[in-house]
Amino acid sequence: MYFFDVTKDILLLLLNNTIFSESRKLSYNFSGMVRLGPHHLRLRLREDYELRIESSTLAITPPATLLWHRDVEGNSVATATFNLPTNQLAVESEVIIQQYNEAPLDFLVADYAIEYPFTYPSDDKILLSPYMVYPAHKMKSLLGEWIANLWTSGERIQTYTLLQRLCIHIHQSLSYRVREEPGVQTAEQTLSSATGSCRDFAALFMVAARCLGFAARFVSGYLHAPPSTDNWGATHAWAEVYLPGAGWKGFDPTIGEIAGSDHFAVAVARLPESVPPIAGSFVGTSGSSLNVGVWVTKWP
Repeated sequence: MYFFDVTKDILLLLLNNTIFSESRKLSYNFSGMVRLGPHHLRLRLREDYELRIESSTLAITPPATLLWHRDVEGNSVATATFNLPTNQLAVESEVIIQQYNEAPLDFLVADYAIEYPFTYPSDDKILLSPYMVYPAHKMKSLLGEWIANLWTSGERIQTYTLLQRLCIHIHQSLSYRVREEPGVQTAEQTLSSATGSCRDFAALFMVAARCLGFAARFVSGYLHAPPSTDNWGATHAWAEVYLPGAGWKGFDPTIGEIAGSDHFAVAVARLPESVPPIAGSFVGTSGSSLNVGVWVTKWP
């Protein structure tokens, strides 16, 4: 089993009547002919009242048969099956969307949840409980000590203020680094090294929020911003917290901001490792190489 990013991905985003294009070229080359097992593709953006897909196309080389479904989290998943041997896998998707999330702070939290701490209603807890599972006692103790720098027991604080404080603290106190090896660091690894990738920061925020009693989940998607050390063009990750009255709200600790009009979610999950953009297997020569290039352009 192996995991990798989308091979070529072009997103045309209609934001304030401005079109942005993101071209992603990734080639996964095998050293010899191989047979590809089923591959699961999470490439289609999540649609809701803030985002509408106008058109979407997906092309795969070698030719594949696609079967679409929604997973348990409601993510769109295409399962691709292959009949022909190959020495390269290529995927090209093109999506045109309309984005409506121009005011990410325009929401109301239920009266009982405006200040922290608060308790989710029992009916909501039944559905939210999988997103509230926190790590083992040792890890919770470590996180508790770290969280004590942000909030002390008995302190009354606005719920949004606390979450934004956590988001900014990760952004300011830890160093971002591009990490190409697969997997997500544990919160302990991220805190011990004081470094991590966007997915590591998102996982840390998610676990810390759960330790505070929030329901939180991992988000995989895209961030449209000029290339920098914090945004080098790969897929992006952040976290969402369930706020009564407002729903799931995104927080991006990599940039220290609430998720807004530049964030485009592809998949959400209880566990970070559950939503790789592409996951699959192959049988044959084990040698392979991976090349990635990303370009983000603002159209006139």
